[in-house]
Amino acid sequence: MYKHFIICLLLCLPGVMASAQELKVMTYNIYHGEHNYNPGNSNLQEIADIINAYKPDFVALQEVDSMTNRTAGFNNGVPKDLVQELAKLTGMHGYFAKAIDYSNGGYGEGVLSRWPSEAKRDTLPLPEGGEARALLSVTYTLPDGNQLIFAGTHLCHKSEANRIAQVEAINTVFENQAIPVIMGGDFNFRPDTEPYQVISEKFLDAAREYGKEENTIPFENPQSRIDYVFLSKGKGHKWDIKDIKVIKENPSDHMPVLVTLELLK
Repeated sequence: MYKHFIICLLLCLPGVMASAQELKVMTYNIYHGEHNYNPGNSNLQEIADIINAYKPDFVALQEVDSMTNRTAGFNNGVPKDLVQELAKLTGMHGYFAKAIDYSNGGYGEGVLSRWPSEAKRDTLPLPEGGEARALLSVTYTLPDGNQLIFAGTHLCHKSEANRIAQVEAINTVFENQAIPVIMGGDFNFRPDTEPYQVISEKFLDAAREYGKEENTIPFENPQSRIDYVFLSKGKGHKWDIKDIKVIKENPSDHMPVLVTLELLK
């Protein structure tokens, strides 16, 4: 009885028992809110249904429109802020980072967070020109007082030189970051390319670490893995990857990637 009491007391003391924070994160290119295989129709409810079914804590969203004429075209003439619409449908907090002006509105990156977070936007370089790209990061304080950064991005789809410059910039943004970073996105590169090697200097590929690499696009006949969740390699950033899943759903041409992991201390 006395031994049992001592064990219970020790477990209740701060710092005595090693602890971990389990999280679910998703990355999803949502094809500007229009159903890729049923053009002219919104895919937002289907996207929200997937998010609600798997209940991720954070979601990185790519190809996100905000109040564009394009969204009005498949929403009864009413332009939509896609991040805020998805936030309402999922009960999450929504954040948007505009990469470019588009169709009388904006186009860029979105993040959904289960909790209120502090958002930051970084512009990514374009040495060969082209469509501007952004990095959206949110910082959240975990219940145990530690902080976590969740980031999302969408790299250039045309230029390898742009992608290399963009991953170098991302590495620089987080280079001296003491806070652990989880980053999801449509990176528009395959694992056998130079941009992948560059980003791997600072980040772990969750799918490769787990040993389950699956193609993510296109839904109807997946040929490429270009959607990733990356984990920072910083000192003291320890990860236990519990599961990774490419979800076989088709509201977009991309399939969402869901990673369940623990941030170890």
